[in-house]
Amino acid sequence: MFTGIIEEIGAVSRRSGADMAIMAETVLQDMRLGDSVCVDGVCLTAAAINEEDFVVQLSPETLARSTLGELRPGDAVNLERAMRADGRFGGHFVQGHVDGVGQVLDVQRQGEFFQWKFRAPSEVARYLMPKGSVTVDGVSLTVVDPIGDTFAVAIIPATLEKTKLGAKRAGDSVNLEADMIGKHIYHFLKGASGGGALSVDTLKRQGFA
Repeated sequence: MFTGIIEEIGAVSRRSGADMAIMAETVLQDMRLGDSVCVDGVCLTAAAINEEDFVVQLSPETLARSTLGELRPGDAVNLERAMRADGRFGGHFVQGHVDGVGQVLDVQRQGEFFQWKFRAPSEVARYLMPKGSVTVDGVSLTVVDPIGDTFAVAIIPATLEKTKLGAKRAGDSVNLEADMIGKHIYHFLKGASGGGALSVDTLKRQGFA
């Protein structure tokens, strides 16, 4: 489990078959073999640990559902270690199970902030709601104006400086994970309605509204 609060920006140092080595400093400090680490929003396992980098292995499923297959040596990656039970919870519940790959549509400056607009695949868009949470390349963000398959987020300069999002441009791909709690509620209500869409009247009859 992660929080979506990036600890550092690492860099891919080498790739060989399913193996990918990532240079890092902070996340290496107490890393042990078998530990979970979130790489650009994807939960991976430390298969080897060296002095300056660690190695993860990318399964066909990971390559099919994320952007990690596009990474090359020298590319930056957002890194976060698994959440400690006694640590502060600054973001939201992030599993590191990427739901789909989205695309940056537009970036607009709004005073000191930046509004980023994304297109999301259906497996993500169905769960988005105003003020809900979404993970973009491992970064915990708040959803603004979800309309159809698009949504926006407001990003402060500090987040752009401490993550790789600052280097993203319109047209770039991003890993998206919808809020875990929202997904559970959606599937629960879908099951309660027999698999169909729930109307307000149905929700009231079942005590949800």
